[in-house]
Amino acid sequence: MSYQECFEPVCSEVSGLLDLEIRPKMKDLGDFSVRRVLPSRQRQMVGPFIFFDHMGPAEFPPGQGIQVRPHPHIGIATITYLFEGEIMHRDSLGYELPITAGAVNLMTAGKGIVHSERAGSDLDELAKLHGIQSWIALPEDKEEMEPAFDHTPAADLPEILQDGAVIRIIIGTAYGHTSPVTAYAPTLYLDCKLNAGAEVTLPDNCEELAFYVVSGEVSCNGRLAAEGVMLVAVPSASLTIKAREDSRVMVVGGASPGERHIWWNFVSSSPQRIEQAKALWAAGGFDRVQRDAESIPLPG
Repeated sequence: MSYQECFEPVCSEVSGLLDLEIRPKMKDLGDFSVRRVLPSRQRQMVGPFIFFDHMGPAEFPPGQGIQVRPHPHIGIATITYLFEGEIMHRDSLGYELPITAGAVNLMTAGKGIVHSERAGSDLDELAKLHGIQSWIALPEDKEEMEPAFDHTPAADLPEILQDGAVIRIIIGTAYGHTSPVTAYAPTLYLDCKLNAGAEVTLPDNCEELAFYVVSGEVSCNGRLAAEGVMLVAVPSASLTIKAREDSRVMVVGGASPGERHIWWNFVSSSPQRIEQAKALWAAGGFDRVQRDAESIPLPG
């Protein structure tokens, strides 16, 4: 998804095994709302996750839906993960397919890719959309790799059943299982659904770790976190979360790739590289998306 200006999240320091609380503010984009969790002024990344948006939940009347025109990316891999709804993905590599709930779309921009996100096959009926859009900053030695696209069906993701909890491994290794989704560096991304009263102990082998409450309310090491809150752990902390009601929690983490520069849809360890990408997009030098002739102009 193209970078949209959102309100700055409210961050506050916490103590013990938790380092920071991030409370994103809701941004109304007209057709749907977004909570921008990362980046924030006090925390640019958690592990390699440099961008984390909670989209929706939203409902679109028949004939309407998400319409994000073609736009470019460099230096990242984007991850689209839906809880509900459908988005039609098209990109400059020639891929065109729907993103459906529970599947994983991993689009690796590398040296440069262009894509669009449009309403799916449910355009002619009341459509719903709810999910997470995240960007992973690529390691410095992979920032200029060839662009790539991978789609992993929902049925291919490992699913762990615990007492009152279901954990899906989107990226990485946890609880003795490994996701088939490509990880360019140590990365952890989990989708945890907990019944009221259920407990989950999170993996403690991540350099950096955080969890975000999509719905419900949980407690962690004596601190409550309700819907729309991210709690960031201190390095190598062992965290246990307990659901106070039926809840859904996303866990993100991994190794930090180091500081990154971010401008619009461009992420790089080099500010000069971002300037090059800006000039290239303005000049029409990126490859185009087939069957989608529109584009988002360079901001400013």
